[in-house]
Amino acid sequence: MLIKGVRLYGEGDPVDILVRDGVIAEIGPWLDAASTQDLTDVEVLDADGLVALPGFVDLHTHLREPGREDTETIATGSAAAALGGYTAVFAMANTDPVADNAVIVEHIWRRGREVGLVDVHPVGAVTVGLKGEKLAELGTMARSQADVRVFSDDGHCVADPLVMRRALEYTKALDGVIAQHAEEPRLTVDAQAHEGERAARLGLAGWPAAAEESIVARDCLLAKQTGARLHVCHVSTAGTVDVLRWAKERGTKVSAEVTPHHLLLTDERLATYDPVNKVNPPLRTESDVQVLREALAEGVVDCVATDHAPHAPQDKDCEWSAARPGMLGLQTALSIVVETLVRPGLLDWRGVARVMSEKPAEIAGLPDQGRPLAVGEPATLTLVDPDARWTVRGTELASIAGNTPFEGMELPAVVRTTMLRGRVTAADGKVQR
Repeated sequence: MLIKGVRLYGEGDPVDILVRDGVIAEIGPWLDAASTQDLTDVEVLDADGLVALPGFVDLHTHLREPGREDTETIATGSAAAALGGYTAVFAMANTDPVADNAVIVEHIWRRGREVGLVDVHPVGAVTVGLKGEKLAELGTMARSQADVRVFSDDGHCVADPLVMRRALEYTKALDGVIAQHAEEPRLTVDAQAHEGERAARLGLAGWPAAAEESIVARDCLLAKQTGARLHVCHVSTAGTVDVLRWAKERGTKVSAEVTPHHLLLTDERLATYDPVNKVNPPLRTESDVQVLREALAEGVVDCVATDHAPHAPQDKDCEWSAARPGMLGLQTALSIVVETLVRPGLLDWRGVARVMSEKPAEIAGLPDQGRPLAVGEPATLTLVDPDARWTVRGTELASIAGNTPFEGMELPAVVRTTMLRGRVTAADGKVQR
């Protein structure tokens, strides 16, 4: 394929990219037939006005298979990912049965390869059944065909400090990372919304910021002591940012992610009691949102992760207290990052590549994702129209579920093409199988 007139990272003059055998073979101004004379049936892609970025990597995706194929499957989730510009996703372990052994993670890995739209990497559970009591088969999952290196009980905190310490020690030996759902469960019993004035006025039980911050502080100390790697899932409070900054300044091996919805939405959305806005951790205040944006731009928070969480209608279209927490995120993530960070000038397009591709790939240890757009590198990339706008419609998204809090919003930036190792997986809003 010859990609014509694209701007790498949105910088400089337009160039052409020649892709041969899944690799970027040549980059230069106005490549012509002389560059492709040894090829037959060269496909030319007009990318005039588009920005080229490395394919996005999502460290936090719920694909629901096995167990809840009524809400999402590896096939539909992979389609949503490809349409959103992603080339690799990490499938969380809270499936049914739980991905806490080699058999389940290999099944997920194999299904991802069969679908072939994105690289699907299973996340192994930290504890058996996500119960927080007994360590799961970390070693066998790491040695399986799935080659698991990220472990998480997401949806549940590894609350026991001794279990967490042992998990960190084991994953250090495996060159892995523990991705912690930071929530002290004793502080969030029956909690429904961010603890503060708005929750009190709405009559919703409060979810204190300290429930997140106390676990992050504890785990940073354990990571420092063990020398292991810790990754903090879905950071949501300004206080957590302070803890992360403190830990990083002392050499702790800690990384962190923020979701797109925590970069844009606040607890003001709860006034309608619409459960589409219910998420774990809860939407916070405007001041928290501003701190999270600045922390991501600064690098205190390392990357964006969607926490893509599809739910069936019966799990969302009900009273607030009974609704399941979670939101769709794969197809809206880039647009929200552009809206909240690029448009205000906090990030440029190279910064987008850092937080959505390069850093996630680095954290997960993926050698062939998040690579530079350069000759000899894998042709794993995303072409974005920075000037286009689109309106979010849940029924038009690729996921089986439609629980998006961004319904009806007009957002900037449209993914035009996604390419995985030289093969187009999505183009102009359609999956290429």
